[in-house]
Amino acid sequence: MNTMPPNASKDSFSKGPVLLITGMSGSGRSFALKALENMGYETIDNLPLTFLEPVVSTYNKVFHPLAISIDVRTRDFSSDKFLKELEKLTKDPSINAQLIFFDCDDEILVRRYNESRHIHPLAHERPVVDGIRLERQLMSVIKEHAHHVIDTSITSTFELMGHLRRLFLLKKGLGLSVFITSFSFRHGLPREADMVFDARLLKNPFYIDELRTLSGKDQKVADFIKKDKVFSSFFHSLKSIVSSSLPCFEEQGRGYLTVAVGCTGGQHRSVYIATMLAEWLQTTKNQVKLQHRDLKKGNKI
Repeated sequence: MNTMPPNASKDSFSKGPVLLITGMSGSGRSFALKALENMGYETIDNLPLTFLEPVVSTYNKVFHPLAISIDVRTRDFSSDKFLKELEKLTKDPSINAQLIFFDCDDEILVRRYNESRHIHPLAHERPVVDGIRLERQLMSVIKEHAHHVIDTSITSTFELMGHLRRLFLLKKGLGLSVFITSFSFRHGLPREADMVFDARLLKNPFYIDELRTLSGKDQKVADFIKKDKVFSSFFHSLKSIVSSSLPCFEEQGRGYLTVAVGCTGGQHRSVYIATMLAEWLQTTKNQVKLQHRDLKKGNKI
């Protein structure tokens, strides 16, 4: 993935960014537009060039971040018209407009079109490669004016998401949102879980009469679990796995992560371990939410 340095200053996003998304068809523009929408941008696809300046001016007055996709499908599109509209925006000191050009090798684009069976917008009745070559001729001059050139030839969607977040995330430093849930294996795995840990190797408080009706939230249960000779190494390993995984998920552009801890009944061991894990994660920069999915479903074995 190649990126050209932006012309805008470091603090220019304070004016409300306007991202113009263009480039080769099949290079990932639609995915990028959806990713930007998830990051808080208002997104518009295939906006006619004659509407570009009034739309940008309207959104800029309320300082709302905007991402607009314009390409060869656009009505009245031409390279000259596009560059004239871009020049108007970039010369306006009140507008922070940046041009993002998505590119990809021709052979990769041909393969993507063949696999998806989509029709290239410029191919019509001709082979896909003819449409790609014609589009590249039309877009080459626009590419020269781009603030960022993103080549997706060998880039996965996770990598692209991470790159977009690093470049255009509106609120930096919030970290990954982590959702911790305890559960009972008897009621099935949480479908939304990204990581699942099994606490059934720990001794079960259910078999202690005075602890059976309590839960992992109670101190007596906590003390019982902590006395288990396996507990210390188990929890240390769990923290090590989670802490080493978080940067990987952030690099992939994930905004959230669900970690599930299970035991037999979802009342004792999983509740306590999930609570301890959440308390530990709250000491980091990450936003943490805790839920005990099956705690109220009874503690029958």
